[in-house]
Amino acid sequence: MKVGLGQIASVWLNKEKTVLKVIDYISQAAKEKCDLVIFGEAVLPAYPFWLSITNGATFNDQAQKEIHAHYIKNAICIKDGDLDSICKVAKDHSIAVYLGTIERPIDRGGHSLYCTLVYIDKKGSILSTHRKIQPTYEERLAWAAGDGHGLVTHRLKDFTLGGLNCWENWMPLSRTALYAQGENVHVAVWPGCVRNTIDLTPFIAKESRSYSIGVCGLFGKEQITNDIPHYDLMQENCPEIIADGGTCIAAPNGDWIIEPIAHQEILTTATLDINKVLEERQNFDPAGHYSRPDVTKLIVNRDRQSLVDFE
Repeated sequence: MKVGLGQIASVWLNKEKTVLKVIDYISQAAKEKCDLVIFGEAVLPAYPFWLSITNGATFNDQAQKEIHAHYIKNAICIKDGDLDSICKVAKDHSIAVYLGTIERPIDRGGHSLYCTLVYIDKKGSILSTHRKIQPTYEERLAWAAGDGHGLVTHRLKDFTLGGLNCWENWMPLSRTALYAQGENVHVAVWPGCVRNTIDLTPFIAKESRSYSIGVCGLFGKEQITNDIPHYDLMQENCPEIIADGGTCIAAPNGDWIIEPIAHQEILTTATLDINKVLEERQNFDPAGHYSRPDVTKLIVNRDRQSLVDFE
């Protein structure tokens, strides 16, 4: 299976322009004959980097309200068709897509935001939307907590894919939920963190005896443009670089296939061999012959959470 890793910078806080950029990279991956292309966390339309540089926790602050309103307007409403053009390109090129989005779901009222990893298959169908279970630190000022509904895996050729958002990849039980479903390609999406992917990517590969893929975004001061509310406030305190990339792949034995790539927009590709998974499972399989469900067992609630059930 050939995979493409799209390390791109969002057209920050601009849904329409970022959709076009994602489509361009999907088309590039298709030309490279990839079966799957992956993008970073929250790339569509953007990670909320302003929170840490504008006193985002200030309560009832008018500037924060106006920035957040802009974020909501540029978020993704799947039922309104915001991903239709991306699904069409995936179908036209027969390529699967993992895409980090900021979702504004109708089933939670349509005004709260979720960090959602979307999986689109080669037929252009959205097969899962995994809402980040626990937003990290300042992310909780912008994103709501998700649920276990998206803790699922997907078959693609000889492989079984699963994915988590950012620091969810540090959570052993979330990883275990995917391992137990036969995952042998673990997809971790990040806003742009060499410091995380350089350590965690090979660790997950060794723990799971799977291919471990980290795909990141990029963010720097130049992406804060004057069409964004309070851009001057953001620019005043923003370092030149906040997100430095870190996209990489580790083999099932933990060896690097692609070492972390920093500071460049790039589509990089690799071909994965299922035999390498099978070889490493010979002496260790965390959800198979090396597990003891009679001693320790995980329970996962995959119900989609909603405030009201209509009978």
